[in-house]
Parts: sequence; C-alpha cells; structure tokens
Amino acid sequence: MENAGIRVFVYGSLLPGLSNHGVIAPYLKTVTAGRIRGRLVDYGPYPALLLGSGGFVRGMWMEVAPEGLPALDELEGFIGIEEENDYERVWVTDEDDPSLFGWVYIWTDHRGCPFVDGDWWPDVTK
Repeated sequence: MENAGIRVFVYGSLLPGLSNHGVIAPYLKTVTAGRIRGRLVDYGPYPALLLGSGGFVRGMWMEVAPEGLPALDELEGFIGIEEENDYERVWVTDEDDPSLFGWVYIWTDHRGCPFVDGDWWPDVTK
C-alpha cells in the first residue's frame, strides 16, 4: 500500500491545460473521466461546485501521491474539518461508476455567484 494514491475529483482550474494544473501535475499518478451530481458556479477565473443542485458535473478523477493532498488543500483554502475554509473537502462517488470515489472540493452555497449553464468548465471558458 506504500504507493497507494489518493483520488480527487477535479472539475475546474486543476484540469490539464488550465491555470492551476501545475499544482497537481507533480503528484499525478492516473486520470479517469468521471461525473458527479452537482452544479458549477462561476466565480470568475475558476468554478466552484455545489453538490446535488439538480444537475451533473463532468470532470476527471485524478489519483495523486499522498504528499499532493496538502498542496491541493492549500490551493483550495481547506484548513481542516470544522474550520473556516474557502472550499470544503468532501467524499463523493462517481455517478456512473461506483468503483470511482474520493475527495472533491466544494462550496456549501453559491455565495451570490451565478450557476454555469453547462456541465464542463473548459467549455464555459472558451
């Protein structure tokens, strides 16, 4: 289990070719397409995700080396459970493949930002 990775569902600026991919790239082990229940919120240069909310969000399950999780927590403003976090880190399961599960960074409310009309952030930023 020494080489076991941690799976994270990525839906925004950490995706390949986008602005924060360099944060996750050094720790990346595998990438698998996926989809979870939720909706994207447009926060300007990057999205946030609200779980549930009547839709689906496409993204990528990225397995990262364990030492990559603190780098992602720092980027997402996640300090810890029951703390004042920018994004919360929660456990989710893929909608289409229950063998895919792991962490995702979310907002718990839309904070006055508009919902995205779509399920894939790279399409919105074109």
